Amino acid sequence: MDESALRIGRGAAIALVGSLASLILAFAARALIARYWSTADYGVFSVALAVLNISALVAGLGLPLGVTRSIAFARGRGKDAEVRNLISASIRIGLAASVLLCVVLFLASDAIAVGLFHDDNLVLPVRVFAFGIPLLTTIYILVSVFRGFNDVKPTVYFRDVLRNALLLIALLPIALLGLSFDWVFYGLLASLGGSCILLVAYSCRRVPVRVWLGSLAGANPATRGLLLFSLPLLGVTVLHLVIGWTDTLMLGSLKGWPDVGMYNAAFPLAHFISFPLGALLLIYMPVTAGQFARGLLPEIRGNFSILTKWVCSITLPVFLVLFLFPETVLSFMFGLGYGPAANALRILSIGFMLNNFLGPNGSALTAIGRARFLMWATLATAALNIGLNAALIPPLGIEGAAIASVASVSSINLIRCVRLYSLTKAQPISMNLAKPTLASVALVFLVHFIVSSLTDAALWMLPLFFLLYTGAYLLATLLTKSFDREDLALLDAIEQRLGVDLGSLKRLLGRFS
Repeated sequence: MDESALRIGRGAAIALVGSLASLILAFAARALIARYWSTADYGVFSVALAVLNISALVAGLGLPLGVTRSIAFARGRGKDAEVRNLISASIRIGLAASVLLCVVLFLASDAIAVGLFHDDNLVLPVRVFAFGIPLLTTIYILVSVFRGFNDVKPTVYFRDVLRNALLLIALLPIALLGLSFDWVFYGLLASLGGSCILLVAYSCRRVPVRVWLGSLAGANPATRGLLLFSLPLLGVTVLHLVIGWTDTLMLGSLKGWPDVGMYNAAFPLAHFISFPLGALLLIYMPVTAGQFARGLLPEIRGNFSILTKWVCSITLPVFLVLFLFPETVLSFMFGLGYGPAANALRILSIGFMLNNFLGPNGSALTAIGRARFLMWATLATAALNIGLNAALIPPLGIEGAAIASVASVSSINLIRCVRLYSLTKAQPISMNLAKPTLASVALVFLVHFIVSSLTDAALWMLPLFFLLYTGAYLLATLLTKSFDREDLALLDAIEQRLGVDLGSLKRLLGRFS
C-alpha cells in the first residue's frame, strides 16, 4: 500500500500544482471579464461556456473516462495489442462524433439561444463555440490516453495550464483595447485551437505505443468493449454536467443574467476546495484499475482511506477561510458588487468540503467496472437537482441554487460510498482524519468568535488566518496522534526528491503516529 499510495501521491502532486496554476489563470480570466464587462455579459459568457462544455463531453461519448480505465486495465493484464486498438478506436470515434455535433450545434444556434434562453445575444457565442467542440473533444481524449499510462503531465500542461493561459493572453488585449464583447468568444476559440495543435504534436512523439489510425474503428472486440463500457460513462458525464450547470441555466431562465453572474462568482471560488481531489483523480483511477486487474483489494481499501485524509488535510484551511470570510474574498476577487453572493459561497463551500470527506468514490467505482451503477445513481441525483432548483430558485434566488447543488452533491457521494463499501469494504473516514478535524474546527471557530467581536476582517488578514488554521490542524494532528505510516513514507519521498534532511521532523512525527 505504501508504494502505490506514494505513486498516486507523486502523480497527484504534479496535477495539484497544475490544477492550482489552472485555477489561478481561470480565475484571472473570469475576473477580467467580470471587471471590464457587465454582470449580464458575464452571465451570457457563463451560459455559452456551459453549452460548449456539455456539447464537447457529449461528443466524447464517455471515451475520456472509458479509455483511461480500459488502457490501465489492459496494461494490468499485459495485453499490449489491445492497448493499441483502444487508442486508435477512441481517437477515430471521438473525432467523428465531435464533428457531427459541431454541425448540429451551429445549425441549432438560433433555437438554443431564442427558444431555450429567450435571448438572441447567445446566437453568436453558440455558433463560435460550435467550432470548439472537435478541438476540446480531441484534447479530452488525448490526455485521457496518457492517463491510462499513469502519465498526468499532458493533462496538466495542455488541458489545464496552456488552455487557460492562452485564454488570458487573448483576453488582455481585448479588454485593454475596449473591443466588442463578441471578441471574448473568438479569444476562447483561439485558446482551444492553440492548445489542441500543440497537444497533437506532443502526442505524435510521446505516446508510449505505436498507433495506426487507418484500421476500422469497429473491427475488433476491444473497440466494442470500449464503447459498451464508455457509453454508460457518457451518461454519468452528461448527468454530472446537468448537476453542475443546472443552477446556472435555471437561474438564467427563472431569474436573469445578473443572478447568473453573481452565482458564477461564488461557485468557482467554492469549487477551489475540490481542486486537490480533482488532481488526485487524474492518477488515482488508472492506478486503482490496474490494482483491480491484479486482484489487490486490500491495497484499494488502504489507498482510498489515506488519500481521502490527505485531500481533506490540504483543503480544510481553504474551506474555513471561504466559509468564515466570504464577503472579503468575493470583493477582492470580483469587486464590491459581488458581496451579495456571500451566503451562496458559504453554502457551496460546505458542499464541496463534504465531497472531499467522502473521498474519490466515483473514480473507485469506475476503476472496478461499475459504470452502469454510476449512471443510474447519477440520473437519480440529476432529477433531484432539477426538482430542488425549480422549487428553491424562485423564492431564494442564488442561495436556493446553492442549497440545491449541495443537496445533490452530497446525495450522489453518499450513494456511491455505500455501494463502494458493499463491494470492497473501502471507507473514506478514518479516526486519524476525524480526530484532528473535529479538534481543529472547534479551535478555529473559537478564535473566529473572539476576533470577530473585536474587529472586522481586512484583506491583508486572510493569509494570516489561513496560516493560523493550517497550524491549528497540524497541532490537532500531533496532539491526537493521528499520523499514519503512509504520512511518514510521504515525507521520505519528499526528502529524496528535494535532497533535504527531514530526519528530525520524521522522528518527531513518529512519536505522534
